[in-house]
Amino acid sequence: MTTVFHFFFVPFSIGTAFAIAIMESMYVHTKNETYKKMARFWGNIFLLSFAVGVMTGLIQEFQFGMNWSDYSRFMGDIFGAPLAFEALVAFFMESTFIGLWTFTWDRVKPGLHSLFIWLTAIGSMISALWILTANSFMQHPVGYSIKNGRAVMTDFGALLKNPQLWFEYGHVVFAALMMGGTIVAGLTAFQLLKKQSLSSKAKDLYKKSMRLGLILMLIFGALTVAWGDMQMKYLVKEQPMKFAAAEGVVTTTGKHAPWTIVGVYDTKTHESKGNLDIPYVLSILTYDKTSGSVKGMKEINAQLEKKYGTKIDNQKISYYPPVNTVFYSFRIMAAVGGWMMLVSIVGLFLSRKKAETLYKHKWTLWVIALTTFVPFIGNTAGWFVTEFGRFPWTVYGLFTIQQSVSPNVSVASLLTSNVVYFLLFTSLAIVMIYLVVRQLRKDPMSMDQPQFAEKILDPFDKGAF
Repeated sequence: MTTVFHFFFVPFSIGTAFAIAIMESMYVHTKNETYKKMARFWGNIFLLSFAVGVMTGLIQEFQFGMNWSDYSRFMGDIFGAPLAFEALVAFFMESTFIGLWTFTWDRVKPGLHSLFIWLTAIGSMISALWILTANSFMQHPVGYSIKNGRAVMTDFGALLKNPQLWFEYGHVVFAALMMGGTIVAGLTAFQLLKKQSLSSKAKDLYKKSMRLGLILMLIFGALTVAWGDMQMKYLVKEQPMKFAAAEGVVTTTGKHAPWTIVGVYDTKTHESKGNLDIPYVLSILTYDKTSGSVKGMKEINAQLEKKYGTKIDNQKISYYPPVNTVFYSFRIMAAVGGWMMLVSIVGLFLSRKKAETLYKHKWTLWVIALTTFVPFIGNTAGWFVTEFGRFPWTVYGLFTIQQSVSPNVSVASLLTSNVVYFLLFTSLAIVMIYLVVRQLRKDPMSMDQPQFAEKILDPFDKGAF
């Protein structure tokens, strides 16, 4: 729950920061004031997402020590190093340049001011790199040795060379940049639905925002899908159970593996029911050819039982992940990728200067407006595949969930803290949505007016919050 809430805002911040950096660079290059107003307008929405992302992230880090103390003891030597780099290098860099960018409008040259937001965007991406370095070790441990029952780092460079890291990093960052484009395009569509209240200059600003958002959606949507495809092919050998669960393969397929569109997995009998299969497709997706067998969960489970045993710390262990969750999460994620690319291609075609059909029909704007929320679903589904798919491990092959939890935390304590966190996160989300809506109600063409600037730039003024 804490990861999902936190990850609503992380890609939001990374993607919108990148989009704003492009807007301000366009202003520096063209001297067109519209791009400057775009950067300032969308910049305030970016700042809101950054603030909420920081708060949800702090709670997530505290939870490691509270609910996962045995995991923290086992992994602290390795997990702590990337998190320290993330805080001391990337987060401080990001925070510093956010401050410089926010408070130096018209006080420094445009080129230097543009550099501030680029460094902010780069800092957010470096921050993601260190977080995913820690997560990648949990997926594929490297550069370590076990001493006194703890994992101890022996090679920091191995963590950065971890193949899992670069598949994860590319997929996550490209998805975040796609999300930034979607946020800009989607919220622009909501604005353009209020045609009667917009000036001609404001419409021009929103049309430029729409085109930029759709271009980012298309470019990074394609890269997200391509990187995700490479990541899944990597998992065939690295985490075969996760791959088999994501594709619903119960028993090892024949030479020509079919792809299952839908089906229901019975967790008691370990059988799949009501499958709708397409012949050959899974072989094509896995091996880029029509032939190639895919190992099933039953065979993989038997191999894992032989390798790790049927009991760990005298507790019976199952190596089957929550198959239905992983299976449908993967399909939702893939469907989101396809939808984003379709919407961006059609949107760019309909918004070309010769026609601009996109702006003439409410239903086309509504499609893009509602697409604003789709990346949040796709990102959540993607994390479900990543995290649930390696069940029962917190650190693959080394440490299980049963071994990781805090021994002295009761069920009542967990339930209470989860309810409190849920209510807190929900309240934060409601406040952020309210503030974003309030920002959208402002005229983007008034962003350079002195009174507006003073109100936003004075950190001690109530309007700044």
